[in-house]
Amino acid sequence: MTEKPMTRIKEGSTDYTPAGSAFMRLLKMRETGLILIILALFIAMTFASPYFLTWNNMRAMSMAFAVEGIVVVGMTILLISGGIDLSVGSVTALAMVIAGLLFLNGVDPWVASAIAIASCAGLGAAMGFFVTKVGLHHFIVSLALMVIARGLCLLGTGGRPIGLFTLPDSFKFIGQGSIGPIPVVIVIFVVVVVASDFLLRHTTLFRKVFYTGSNEKAATYSGINTKKVIFLTTTLCSTLCGLAGIIYMARFGSAQPTFGIGMELNVIAAAVIGGASLAGGTGTIFGAILGTILLSVVSSSLALLDVSVYWQDIIRGSILLAAVTIDHYLNKRRG
Repeated sequence: MTEKPMTRIKEGSTDYTPAGSAFMRLLKMRETGLILIILALFIAMTFASPYFLTWNNMRAMSMAFAVEGIVVVGMTILLISGGIDLSVGSVTALAMVIAGLLFLNGVDPWVASAIAIASCAGLGAAMGFFVTKVGLHHFIVSLALMVIARGLCLLGTGGRPIGLFTLPDSFKFIGQGSIGPIPVVIVIFVVVVVASDFLLRHTTLFRKVFYTGSNEKAATYSGINTKKVIFLTTTLCSTLCGLAGIIYMARFGSAQPTFGIGMELNVIAAAVIGGASLAGGTGTIFGAILGTILLSVVSSSLALLDVSVYWQDIIRGSILLAAVTIDHYLNKRRG
């Protein structure tokens, strides 16, 4: 008599537990929390400003975070490997300046862009060399390259923007055109995100990025060439900065030598908010993109609410500090 009810309870609990545990895991995921925060911001801003949920604002906001999101992808992969790059803003500007100057000197814009992206990749490779061969820290090397790249931008332009109004329409299409209602910038962004996420999840080489960031010594003892992994991730980050710079140039028809000042803070904040750890070994592309969207929504909201630019900087800095603090405590709990 007593066995039957007990059997029913056992069977019921067995049926319920997997669904319950899966739901709890979903709630605990960082991405789930970010999605809920973004939705809450969207709802609040819909009531706060009649201009927020308009096609023009959504298009402008999505194009802005899409190009910066390409840089975030590179930074996320680098952070997972245990590195960091403070030069992303300067390298993005340098790509514009190189391509712009070459175009004004008669070089085809596509060839000029390829040379600019290759030059950015070369800077990333130089950073990788100093980190892996010389033994310097990413922070110091990227800080030095940030100053060097910005100096090259100012030297090449005299500190003045370069007008590129004669760029052919076929080239400007990548920054200003649309495929149906979808801007080409968004299409390029989605391709970069999907390709990077696939490589991180399903290829042996990119899986080594996680092992290297988690414990470089252990990864080395297990046969992984960690120096090669760090070199490749550093080069990839700078290459994606070059691509972002070319898209910016095509979008605005100019090369701004002062562009990207402070971009490194936004990019690092987006990656850390999305779950990438400054200690290395953890992070997802999806989470980093959600972090980028969150910061973009916050920036757009502050602008629409006519908040002072100075307060915007304070708020962005506070968000970065909060993200790093949360990351620190999460690392302590894992430890």
